[in-house]
Amino acid sequence: MEVKEGRRRVVVSGVDPEIDCGRFPVKRTVGEEVVVEADVFADGHDAVRAVLRYRAEDERDWSEVPMEPLVNDRWRGSFRIDRLVDHRYTVRGWVDRFATWRGDLAKRVAAGQDVRIELLEGADLIDQGARRATGPDGKALRRFARRVREGGRAGDDEEGADAVEAGIEAALDPEVDALMAANPDRRFAGGHGRELVVRVDRELARFGAWYEMFPRSAAQEAGRHGTFADVETLLPHVAGMGFDVLYLPPIHPIGTTHRKGPNNAEVAGPGDPGSPWGIGSKEGGLTAIHPELGKVEDLDRLVAAAREHGLEIALDLAYQCSPDHPWVTEHPEWFRHRGDGSIRYAENPPKRYQDIYPLDFETEDWRGLWEALKDVATFWIAHGVRIFRVDNPHTKAFPFWEWMIEEVRA
Repeated sequence: MEVKEGRRRVVVSGVDPEIDCGRFPVKRTVGEEVVVEADVFADGHDAVRAVLRYRAEDERDWSEVPMEPLVNDRWRGSFRIDRLVDHRYTVRGWVDRFATWRGDLAKRVAAGQDVRIELLEGADLIDQGARRATGPDGKALRRFARRVREGGRAGDDEEGADAVEAGIEAALDPEVDALMAANPDRRFAGGHGRELVVRVDRELARFGAWYEMFPRSAAQEAGRHGTFADVETLLPHVAGMGFDVLYLPPIHPIGTTHRKGPNNAEVAGPGDPGSPWGIGSKEGGLTAIHPELGKVEDLDRLVAAAREHGLEIALDLAYQCSPDHPWVTEHPEWFRHRGDGSIRYAENPPKRYQDIYPLDFETEDWRGLWEALKDVATFWIAHGVRIFRVDNPHTKAFPFWEWMIEEVRA
C-alpha cells in the first residue's frame, strides 16, 4: 500500500448527513441551516481542530466555519443556505500542536512545576504562527513570542521569577490562543476524502398545501364537461382557503379501448368519460391535452392566472399508456408482451386494469424510453409547470429516476 503522507494523523469519519457514502445529495431549501457532525480524532492525547468547509456550486473558493467539540471525538458545525444553488461541503481536521502545548502548560503551572523549558518551546510555536500570519496578526504574535521566550530564559532570582510569571501570563492569554487558532499549522490536515452535495430547492419542495381538482368536474352547469377556463374561475376560492398548489390529475386524452366505467367496471357506458390515468388516444398522448379541457394556450393562461393568485399548478406525471396511446404502435418494444404476443396490461391481482399498459424498463431500447419520458417532463416545464405529482413512482426503475431528476434539473 502506497502512503503519500504518513504524518497526516487525523481521521475524519462518521460524517452526518451523508446518504449512501455521498452517492445521493441531502436536501435543503433556501433559508435552512445545514448542520454537519463528524468524528474527528487522532492517536495519543494531542488537541485536535476541525472545520466545516462549504461552497455554492457556482463558487470556486471554499468558506469555512470552526466545528465545536461535542463528546467522544464528535464535532459539529453548520452553515446557512441563502441562495437557490446546490452546495458542497466536507470536513477537515488537524492536530493542533499549540493548543496541545498550551493545555499541558496550564496543567504544569497548576502542579507548581518549573516551566521555563516549556516556555521556550511555546515561543517557537508562536513564532511559527507569526510567520504564517499576515498584517496585524503577525505583529501581535511576535510580541507574544518575545514575552514567552523571555520567561523561558529567566534566571532563578526574583527578577527571573517575575519574567517567568509574565511569560506564563502571555502564553495563557486568550488573545494569543485566538490568534494562533486563526493562523493554524495545517500542513498535515486530513479530510473526509469526498465532497458531499446539498440539493437546494424552493420552500415548496419541503412543504406546501395542495388542493386536488378534476378539471372536467369544474363546470358550473351540471352535465357539462369542465374546461381550464372553468378552473380559472375557481382560483380565488382555492387561494382564499390558503392553499399553495392546485393539483390537476392527468389532463391528457383518454383512451377508448377497454375504457372503464364507474367503480372500475370493465365495460363503459356511452357517456362514461373513462379514467384520466388511461392516457392516450388518436388526439395524442402524454404531451397532449384532452380536447374538451381546452388547448395548450388555455393551460398557459391558467398557469399565469394561478400565479397571480399566489398559486402554482401541479400536473400528474403518470408514465403509462392506454391501448390507444401513439407509443403503442410507434414503440411496441417499450411494453411487455404476454405469451400470445399481446401487450400486458396493468394488474394488481385480483385487480385488472385493461385500460392501462405499463412501460417496460427492461426494454432493449431503454435509452429511447428514458429520453421520451424526460421529454414529457420538459414539455410541461416549458409551459410554466414546476411541480409534479408522480403516479406510482415505485413501478419505474430507480436508475431512471436518478438520471431523469439530474437531467431535468440541469
